[in-house]
Amino acid sequence: MADQPGTDLPLSGIRVLDLSRILAGPYGTMMLGDLGAEVIKVERPDGGDDTRTWGPPFVGGESAYYLCCNRNKRSITINLKTPRGVDLVKEFVKVSDVLVENFTPGFMKRLGLDYESLRELNPRLVHCAITAYGQDGPYRDRPGYDMVLSAVGGLMWITGEQDGEPCKVGVAITDVITGVHASGAIMAALFHRERTGRGQYIDCSLLDIQVAALANIASNYLVAGKEAQRWGTAHESIIPYQVFRAKDRPIAIAVANQKLWVNFCKAVGKEEWIDDPRFESNPKRVENRDAILPLVSDVLAQKTCDEWVELFVKAAIPCGPVNNMQSLFADPQVLHRGMVAEVPHPTIGTLRLGGIPIKYSETPGVIRRPPPLLGEHTDEILSEVLGYDGDAIASLRQRGVL
Repeated sequence: MADQPGTDLPLSGIRVLDLSRILAGPYGTMMLGDLGAEVIKVERPDGGDDTRTWGPPFVGGESAYYLCCNRNKRSITINLKTPRGVDLVKEFVKVSDVLVENFTPGFMKRLGLDYESLRELNPRLVHCAITAYGQDGPYRDRPGYDMVLSAVGGLMWITGEQDGEPCKVGVAITDVITGVHASGAIMAALFHRERTGRGQYIDCSLLDIQVAALANIASNYLVAGKEAQRWGTAHESIIPYQVFRAKDRPIAIAVANQKLWVNFCKAVGKEEWIDDPRFESNPKRVENRDAILPLVSDVLAQKTCDEWVELFVKAAIPCGPVNNMQSLFADPQVLHRGMVAEVPHPTIGTLRLGGIPIKYSETPGVIRRPPPLLGEHTDEILSEVLGYDGDAIASLRQRGVL
């Protein structure tokens, strides 16, 4: 299956050599692929990307985890334990715009694939290295996964119930936001290259990005010395702004300013709260948290979630159900926005994937390819990109390079 024409996409003509695996790197390169880049996914011959085995669930021989972040790519297998395999990567570097990898610091240098060596082959190369802790510092050589970095990076400390233990977020969000940052950094480096003709090296670490993502929580400490704590679904400085239990299921409500508070009180039939000196302003409500929250909980338990949503929407109060996956992917707004996509897959048939989240007026992203099978495009890529004939490819395979 060749790439569908995409000359009008913003990254059309950009070739990405993707040596990354797991989630952060593949998520970022998938974003580049959605915008038209040609992404060549380089995998180990003996199993490929680790996430191919992360299941169940599996469907058509592929893990659901792997399928979530590898669309719009072609897969080639190369054995980097062989000198010829390393040379093959160098050949691809000469004709690529971007290289993405997430090996531990020093690994690429041991192979002779470090940035200093590769830019001699291609001065226009943008090399993005994604690591747990960065290319320098006392933790440089430590391995790490999302869960560990969410702990070290402070996210786990602020996640969980107020009187409970630290808890991980339900998705590998540190990996995901690292992938998003990496894709943005790569595009900025490509823009810089357009002006200067020079590529550059991008040092992208999960720790740095997780620390930056603490946003106002970090600022509270850095500016005012205020230590963070866990609040469950509640907000430290806005009330009511959390999940409550309606008669049938949970509902999320965000009453984030005084106008919304007045509207909320009217919608729930408790206008006396508006002038109650304990609740008359947000600072007062925060101060009297233990008084107001039980009252709100009691009121919201009297109607169903859908009944409250209907009332609150009419009152312009931000609210919504706490969706599980079934209700989320049946939600009319999610479906209207194209956040469920269907693509043909060689072993699965019709594959349902999450849609492309950013909507461009002139150059909308396109899912041109399903996530590839392991090594599915090895011969095609070697022939098309490097000009290898059948005999040369067969020789590489016989020598254990592919």
